[in-house]
Amino acid sequence: MASFRRNSFGPLAVAMAVSLLLGFGLARGLQATDDLRSQLDLFSQVLYLVQNNYVDVPDNEKLIKGAIDGMLKTLDPHTVYVPEQRAQRMDEEFQGEYSGIGIQFEIRDGAIVVISPLEGTPAYRLGITAGDRITEVDDKPLPKNITNDDVFKLLRGPTGTLVKVTIDRQDVPDPLKFSIERAKIPIESIPYAYMIKPGVGYVRIIRFSQTTGEELEKALATLRGQGMKSLLLDLRSNSGGLLSQAVDVLDQLVPGNKLLVYTRGRIPSSNADYRSSERKKFLEGPVVVLIDHGSASASEIVSGAIQDLDRGLVVGTNSFGKGLVQNQLRLSNGSKLLLTIAKYYTPSGRLIQRDYTKYSDRAEYQEEAYKVDVPSDSVLATLPKFKTAGGRNVYGGGGIYPDVILKDDPNLTQTEANLISNRVFWEFATHYVHQHKDVKWSPEALSSKNFQLTEPDWTQLRDIVKARKVAVPDSVWLNDKPFMVRQIRAEMASNTLGQLDRYKVLIEDDTQLNQSLELFPRASKLMSGNLDPATDAAKKR
Repeated sequence: MASFRRNSFGPLAVAMAVSLLLGFGLARGLQATDDLRSQLDLFSQVLYLVQNNYVDVPDNEKLIKGAIDGMLKTLDPHTVYVPEQRAQRMDEEFQGEYSGIGIQFEIRDGAIVVISPLEGTPAYRLGITAGDRITEVDDKPLPKNITNDDVFKLLRGPTGTLVKVTIDRQDVPDPLKFSIERAKIPIESIPYAYMIKPGVGYVRIIRFSQTTGEELEKALATLRGQGMKSLLLDLRSNSGGLLSQAVDVLDQLVPGNKLLVYTRGRIPSSNADYRSSERKKFLEGPVVVLIDHGSASASEIVSGAIQDLDRGLVVGTNSFGKGLVQNQLRLSNGSKLLLTIAKYYTPSGRLIQRDYTKYSDRAEYQEEAYKVDVPSDSVLATLPKFKTAGGRNVYGGGGIYPDVILKDDPNLTQTEANLISNRVFWEFATHYVHQHKDVKWSPEALSSKNFQLTEPDWTQLRDIVKARKVAVPDSVWLNDKPFMVRQIRAEMASNTLGQLDRYKVLIEDDTQLNQSLELFPRASKLMSGNLDPATDAAKKR
C-alpha cells in the first residue's frame, strides 16, 4: 500500500496562508476596479472635450450610442444594442401577437395601401380588401412623408379601442368610412402547414417565438388526422429565436430522455442540459429537415439535433453557423442589450459557431455565410469531427452541413426583383379580380393548366409596368412569361383564397423543396439504422 506524506501546519500558519490568499484575491479585485475606473475616466474626458470643443454642437444621444456600438463590436457579432422601437417590434415577434386592425400594407403616393387583410382580423371581418387606400385616420389626413412607424402608431393600440379609417376603393365613387375595434393579432411562426402530397405533411417554421411549440403541436395533430406518415420540416431563412421553443419543437419529434442541446457559459446560470420528455410524439415516420444559408441559431439547434440523433435527414445547403446564446436585457430607456452569455452544443458535442475573429466588420461576417453551398473536402478536414448516434461523421465550427446537398434555386434576375418590389403583379391581380367579380375563384381555376392571360391582359400588364417605371427588356417579355403568370396567379390566390394558396403557387418551381420530397426512403433507412454509417454529412453530393 502506498503511503502519503502529510505536512502538519499549526493554526497560526494556516491563518497566515488564508490571509495571504485573501489579500491576493482582494488585490486583484481592486486592481480590476481601478483599471475599469481609469478607463471610464478616460472616456469621460473624451466625451467632455467633444461636447465642449467640437466645431458643431454634437448630438449626445448619437455619441453615446456610437460608444455603445463601438464597445460591443469588440465582442462577438451577435452581442448588439437594440434601439427602443426595434426592441418593441422584436417583442411583438417573439410574443407572437400585437394589437391592431390586421392588415398587410405598403405606403404609396402618401396613402396606406392594403396589400392584404389578415384572415380573421377586424379588418378582414369588416370587408376591407386588397387595393383599398387608407387616406385618413381618426378623421385626420395622413402625415406628409408618412413612414411605416407612423402607420404602426396610428393603427395599433390597446385591445378594444376604436380607430376610424377613411378608404378610397376602386369602382366606388365615394370614400368609405370604417370604425374598427382593435384586437389581438397573432403573428404566426408557422404560417404554412398542409399535406403537400399523399402521406407527407409539410410545415414551414419562419421564426421561433413563444407560440412556436404550441403552433407545431396543433399542426402535427391536424396533419396526422389527414393521414400524415412523413414530415418535411422547412427551416429555410429562419434566423432563429427562442431556445426554449427550439427545444419544444424537438421534444415533439424525438423519443424521450434524449439529450437535445446543452449550453455552457462563464456564469453558472448559463449552463443547462435540455432533454426530451415522455410527451406524445410524432414518431411514426421519417423526418426530412430543409435548411439553407439563412437557417441560424434555433434552426440550427433543431436541425443539428435531428442529424446527431439520426432522427431524420437534414438536406439543403449549409446553415449560417451561429452557436451562441443571447440573453435579452431590457435597458432603462426601453431599448435592449442582446448579450451573449453561453455557447450551445448539439447532442454529439458540436459547437457549430463560425469563426468571426477573422472579419474586419460584421457585414463581412454575415455575407460569408452565403458564399459557399457546402465546404470542400480540404476545408472539412480542418474542422472538428464528431459522431452521430449511428456512427456517421458530422462536423463542428461552420454551421450544420446537410446529409444531402440540394443547391439553392437561382436568384431572381434584377428585372424580376424590380417587378415584384414595385408590386406590378399585385396591382394587376387586384384590378383583374375587380374586373371579374362574377368569377368563383378556386385553386383549380387558378391552376397553371386553367389560368391563362389574353392579349388584352398582357397589354394591361405592360401599362402597369410603364406606369410604375420599371424597365423590362423585350427578351424578358418573351422568355419570362411563365414566371410572370405564376406571380399573377399567386397574387390572385392571395386576393381571393388566402395566403396559403398564394404560397402553394409560389413554390411550384421550388426545386429544393421538390427534390427533398424524394428523400423519405433514405430518411426511413436512417431511422431503421440501415443507412451506411460511413456516409458523412456534407459529403453526399
